[in-house]
Amino acid sequence: MSSKKKLVVIGNGMAGARTVEEILKRGGDKLFDITMFGDEPYGNYNRIMLSNVLNGAQQPSDIFLNPLSWYEDNNIRLHTSTRVASINRDEKTVTSADGMETPYDTLLIATGSRPFLPKLDGLHRADGEMMGGVFAFRTIDDCRKIAGRATKCRRALVLGGGLLGLEAARGLLKFGAEVHVAHIGSHVMNNQLDPAAGVMLKSALTKLGVHVHLGKQAVEVVGDDDITAVLFRDDTVIECDMLVISAGITPNVEIGRDCGLTVNRAIVVDDRMQAVDDPHIFVVGECAEHRGKVYGLVAPLWEQGQVIAEHLTGQKPESRYHGSKIATKLKTAGVSLTTMGIVEPELDDDEVVLYSESKRGIYQKLILRDGIPVGGIMLGDTDKAASLIQAFDHGTPVVDNRREALFDTPVRVKLENPLLLMPDEAKVCNCMGLSKGQVRRCVEAGNTTLPMVQTACKAGMGCGSCKPLVQDIITWVTDGAAPPPSTASVDPPPPSLASITGLPFDKPEVAGALKTLIREMVNWACAD
Repeated sequence: MSSKKKLVVIGNGMAGARTVEEILKRGGDKLFDITMFGDEPYGNYNRIMLSNVLNGAQQPSDIFLNPLSWYEDNNIRLHTSTRVASINRDEKTVTSADGMETPYDTLLIATGSRPFLPKLDGLHRADGEMMGGVFAFRTIDDCRKIAGRATKCRRALVLGGGLLGLEAARGLLKFGAEVHVAHIGSHVMNNQLDPAAGVMLKSALTKLGVHVHLGKQAVEVVGDDDITAVLFRDDTVIECDMLVISAGITPNVEIGRDCGLTVNRAIVVDDRMQAVDDPHIFVVGECAEHRGKVYGLVAPLWEQGQVIAEHLTGQKPESRYHGSKIATKLKTAGVSLTTMGIVEPELDDDEVVLYSESKRGIYQKLILRDGIPVGGIMLGDTDKAASLIQAFDHGTPVVDNRREALFDTPVRVKLENPLLLMPDEAKVCNCMGLSKGQVRRCVEAGNTTLPMVQTACKAGMGCGSCKPLVQDIITWVTDGAAPPPSTASVDPPPPSLASITGLPFDKPEVAGALKTLIREMVNWACAD
C-alpha cells in the first residue's frame, strides 16, 4: 500500500495544472498520488492564445503547456473527456459522470468557468442545441468550429466588446468576412479602459476594418435552423450569418454548491484558498471567490496556486493569499495595450497624469496616490509599462517629474543596461508569473535562446508581449554570445557598425541610447 496521500484535482485547465506544477516543484510527487479530471480530450493548453489559433497565426499544438506525455512522465493519472458529477464530502470521494468513484485525502476544485450566454429569444433550437451559426469562444474545439464556419461566412457578428470579443473579431478578419462587434457598454473594454481610451481603441478597430456598435443590447437571434440576424432592444437589426458570443464568463460552481459548499458568485475560500466549509477541499481559479472577488486573469491564478502548493507540501504552511493587483500587458486587435488597477481617480487627492495623441492612437494615463501608481492605461505606446507595473506591484513612488514617469527625456538617457536596475523579483512575464530572477536563472542553466527559455520555464508563452524583454535578458546574461554556428553554407553577414568603428554599438544599452539621442535630435531639428 502506498503511504502517499491521494490528491484529486477536478479540472485540467490553466489554474489546476499550474497548481499541480507548483506542488511537484516542491516535492509533491513524494507526498501525493495525483489524479486529475478534465472535460477536454487534451492536456493543458494556453487559452490566452486561442485568438492566434483562430486567426491561423498558431497551430493548436503550439499553445499546449502540458502535453499528455507530461502527465505520464510525472505519474499523474489523467482522465480526459471525463466530467466529475458529484462530491461526497462525508466519504471523501468524487464520482464521474460515467460512474467511476475515486477517493481523496485532499481535493482541489479547479473547474474554471464557461462562457456567459445572455438570455436571447431564438438562441436555442427546439432540440436544445444552439442555433446554427452561433458559437461561444472558449476552447480549442470552439476555434475549429468558428474557423470552419468563417470560411464561408459573409458577415460575422461578435457579441461583446471586451478583450476576448475584440480578439475574436481580429481573428475573424483573417477569413475575409465583414466583421461587426456589438457591445452593451458605452465604450469597448469598459472594465479596463476609460471612455477616452475606449474611443481611441474603437478608432483603431475601425481602421482595421471592424464595425463597432455601442450601447447595443441583443434580445433575439433571428433564423430558423441557421442564424440570419440579431435583433437589439432599440429595434435595430444586424444581419449576419455567424454569431460569436463573448459576453463574459460564468464560474463553474454547481459541483461545489451540490455538495454543500458556500457559494456566492463562486465557491467561497479563505486566505489559504481552502473552502470555508471543508479543510480537505481547496479551490483555485475562476471558480474561487476570495474576499468577495473572482479573478479571471492568469496572474492571480498563479499566485493562488503557489499558496496552495506551499500549504499542501508543508514548505510554507503559513502562506496566505491576500488578493491580487491586476495589471495586464496585452496586444488587443494589433494595438499595444497595458492597463493596471483603477481607470478613474477614486479619492479627491488622487493625482492624474494624462497624455493623449488621438491622431497617432497614443493614450497615456497614470493615476497616483501619494506618488504611488494605483491605476494606469497605456495605449499605443507601452515603452514605460514595465517600470510602471513594478511601481504598481511593489507600491513604490514614481519620479517627482511626472513626465519622466511616462517618457524618457534626453537628460535622463543613460548607457547602463536598464536590466541591471531591475530587481530580481520584478515581474517579467505576467501570464506565467515569472520574475526577472527566474528567467535569468533559466538562461544561466543553459537555455540561451528564446525557444529554449520558452520550453524550459514557459516565459513568453502567454500573450507574448514580454518576448522582447525575455530576449533582452537572454542577451544580457549571455553577454550577446551567439548560438553555435550552423554547419550549413551561408553567406557571411555584412560588417556591423561596431566592427567598422571600433565603438560598442553592438551593446543593446548603447544602441538604445543612441536611438533615443537620434530621435531627440530629429525632433529638435524639426521643431526648429
